[in-house]
Amino acid sequence: MSSASSKVAQETLPGVHAPTLCAAFQATAAAFPDLIALRTPHDGMQLTWAQYAERVERVAAGLSALGVAHGDTVGLMLRNRPEFHLCDTAAMHLGAVGFSIYNTSSPAQIEYFLQDAATRVLITERAFLPTLADALPNCPSIEHLVVVDGGAEDRQGALSLGGLESAGEDSFDFVGAWSAVEPEDLLVLVYTSGTSGPPKGVELTHENLMWEIRALHELIPAVVAGERIASYLPMAHAAERCFSHYHAIPRAVTVTCVDEPQSIVSALGDVRPSWFLGMPRVWEKLRTAVTLGADEPTRRALDAAGARAALEIRGEPLPADVVTAAETAERDVLMPLRRAIGLDCVKVALVGGAPTMPEVIEFFAAFGTPLTEVWGMTELSAIVTVNLPESMRLGTVGQAFPGAEVRIAEDGEILVRGPVVMHGYRNRPDATAETIDPDGWLHTGDVGDLDQDGYLRIVDRKKELIINSGGKNMSPANIEAQVKLASALVAHVVAVGDRRPYNVALVVVDPATAGGRTAEDPGLREEIRDAVRHANRALSRIEQIKRLTILVEDWKPSGPQITPTMKLRRKWIAERYEELIDELYASSPPAHCVEVG
Repeated sequence: MSSASSKVAQETLPGVHAPTLCAAFQATAAAFPDLIALRTPHDGMQLTWAQYAERVERVAAGLSALGVAHGDTVGLMLRNRPEFHLCDTAAMHLGAVGFSIYNTSSPAQIEYFLQDAATRVLITERAFLPTLADALPNCPSIEHLVVVDGGAEDRQGALSLGGLESAGEDSFDFVGAWSAVEPEDLLVLVYTSGTSGPPKGVELTHENLMWEIRALHELIPAVVAGERIASYLPMAHAAERCFSHYHAIPRAVTVTCVDEPQSIVSALGDVRPSWFLGMPRVWEKLRTAVTLGADEPTRRALDAAGARAALEIRGEPLPADVVTAAETAERDVLMPLRRAIGLDCVKVALVGGAPTMPEVIEFFAAFGTPLTEVWGMTELSAIVTVNLPESMRLGTVGQAFPGAEVRIAEDGEILVRGPVVMHGYRNRPDATAETIDPDGWLHTGDVGDLDQDGYLRIVDRKKELIINSGGKNMSPANIEAQVKLASALVAHVVAVGDRRPYNVALVVVDPATAGGRTAEDPGLREEIRDAVRHANRALSRIEQIKRLTILVEDWKPSGPQITPTMKLRRKWIAERYEELIDELYASSPPAHCVEVG
């Protein structure tokens, strides 16, 4: 970024260089009082930055009257709605620590989170009261329950949001409260997915997030306020919370709250986002929506644009006829198609959270929505590397933010050091010491390598590599991604082969996509077999899947099979489906086993 554009960005967005999120919020609200800060689709509700700031002050006064003070924990169990932003921002202005509970959590999981966090106040909505009724009796630290949409007045001590806003005292010193918050104070508690034991509470500070915000702003500057984003993934997910809540504050972004993740595709036309964050699965579904049933002109346009994109990604010369064909495709087909979907205004399209297939990156480069792949983890304030479209190296997750260090340990593990490294795990000094060594390097658990220019390639999770009986190391994530890419029928796939002679797979078909067909349906079995054969062509011989079994089940986030962040619970799956897996290796396999050939 040039010094001139950097100067414009700094002057236009004063919150970016504030020391804390509280100071950033106040700077943004003062600079852009009349811009829309929060809204719901079709303007069902909207708040300007001035209105947002006024209500934050009232909510903060109400929380203070309930006894919430610096360092206390405030829990939130809410869908993506403006009230989340009001309440969490108010808590941070008191120096309190907010954290979110996944809305799909069981009562036992909720008890664990609330007890581990020592939560004093829980803010929720009516839809979750039945689940909470089973959890709260075992959570003595909870002193107050706030229900943002009312309906719990019969519960002793429960408040509506309006009641909370009216509870503040005239003597409350709001400016004194937020001015006392320091960069090293805790901002948020984010619980990990729990793929290897009970979830751990990651403690992140104001300094962690403000440093990350400035680093990303330096790499991808916004020189105007009022850019638009959609908030639709769970706020208990570090990437969503950081992107659509914390990053939105100093960048003066208009946030549209989409209450359910599955509604995002239909909401894009209303949001028309300037920035859009999606997990790989979201982009895969968008790709399927574009290509499934595409007419001949659309297919030709995608082919023409794809030819140019492939050359650009490889840094090769562009023949004039290729450029002309791609420009025609863009003007006549792709721009109108992006406008119809709601992606025509996207300036920055982010993808992360799991490995992204190069074919998906290449497709959206051709489509006119080039993806910026990022990598990180909750313990690293969500993001620490970025693969910018203009300097992309396909197959990598880019380079580390300036000021952050990345290196590869002798066993291949990725280590990171710098201002994005978490404060620690709540109540787990032992786990903190295991993860952050005495020299400040955070051991990520991911395996990767760095090229000579510092571009990072992720191989797999350190503990999830398949090592077959011949000693060959393989990435199950890479194998699984190829299968998912091969067919829209495949919702999930689990590659198995550790200490085995060859790889097999459990293929989970989305019941909605299967259209009522069972695993015994010959047509469904043949379609899945063909998809895996296609995927095998992109894999080395040793990686290829030899047999599979089909499961028509609904694996939901926070279920036993996958975490809320869509990571496979491999240990649980291996135990639950042990008999099926063993049968895939039998010399005379039963009927459910599909030979791929």
